[in-house]
Formats: sequence, structure tokens, C-alpha cells
Amino acid sequence: MLEKEKIFDLEGRLINFAVQIIGEAESLPKTKTGNHISGQLIRCGTSPASNYGEAQGAESRVDFIHKMKICLKELRETRVWLLIIEKANLIRQKSKFELLINENNELISIFVRSIQTAKQKSKRTS
Repeated sequence: MLEKEKIFDLEGRLINFAVQIIGEAESLPKTKTGNHISGQLIRCGTSPASNYGEAQGAESRVDFIHKMKICLKELRETRVWLLIIEKANLIRQKSKFELLINENNELISIFVRSIQTAKQKSKRTS
């Protein structure tokens, strides 16, 4: 993917992120801990893509901001689970895992800024 496409195709990035999360979750050990973390990671790590789709169809700016905040909340939860996986030393492929954490951090930054921008625009039109 070209760098320019990577920046502007947020839905595509979120879908790719979800696929990577699924791969990471599937690679966790089939233990009580691994199964629990895997389920949590799949829920929070895949939901930003679908919630972003919902935000694109928002009925108002307030609705858009609300749905974007849900995406951000889920991305932050994903970050915590990824850090738990790292601290518990459950990582199979460290290099891929680091890329996943970096992408998660970039997506969080994008959503923080997008929400700030939408709020500023909302104040100007009020």
C-alpha cells in the first residue's frame, strides 16, 4: 500500500488492523488465559472497523462524534490488551507484534485528532 493511501484510507487501515488482531488472537496459547485474552482482543480489536462504518453514516455531527468516540474507546482497550500480552510474554512474533502496537497507537492518534476537529467544527456552527 502506498504511504499516501495508508494515511487516507482509514476504513481500509481499520479492516487490516482487525485482520491482524484476529491473527494475533489466534496465535495466543490455547490455555484459560490465552482463550480469555483472545476473546477480549477479538471483541475490542475488530469493532473499530465496523463502528467507523457506522460513523460514516452518522445522522448528525453529534452522532458522528459519539461513534468516533466509541472507535477510540475500543482502540484504547485494544492497546491495553496488547500490552498485557506483551508483559505476560505471550508474543509469538515480536516484529509483527511491534508493528501491530505501532498501528494501534497511530489509529488512536488519528481518532483523537478527528474527534477534536469535529468538536471544533461543531462549536463554530452552533
